[in-house]
Amino acid sequence: MSEAALEAAQAALAAEHAAVYGYGVVGGRIGDARAAEATAAHAAHRARRDALARAVRDLGGRPAASAAAYALPFPVPDAAAAVRLAAELEDRVAGVYSDLVRASSGPLRREAASALREAAVRAVRWRGSGVAFPGLAERP
Repeated sequence: MSEAALEAAQAALAAEHAAVYGYGVVGGRIGDARAAEATAAHAAHRARRDALARAVRDLGGRPAASAAAYALPFPVPDAAAAVRLAAELEDRVAGVYSDLVRASSGPLRREAASALREAAVRAVRWRGSGVAFPGLAERP
């Protein structure tokens, strides 16, 4: 595999670390109506994080460690903000998986495409609407 694949896998791993942290915040504020959805997303991101750590090792790298804390993109005082945060986390994760799809091949590429799809579906569920090409940045 190429250096680009390793770099993209490390970026995806970093995004998964941040998503796991972010879903900890979401879970604390989301409310009972969507708590199961937040718990499932948190578990999915933990599993993806662990798989990416293995992938980075398989590519010859040393998996990046999680930070102690992450800056949130906005304050999360209530359930409505928690829903917005969950959608934002999924958008960010989709973006890095898009990069990993582009940089990799074979099984890693298939896994990255699957993770991109899952993140896009979760983003739609949280937000209530989707975008034409999840994971791709809008061009001005």
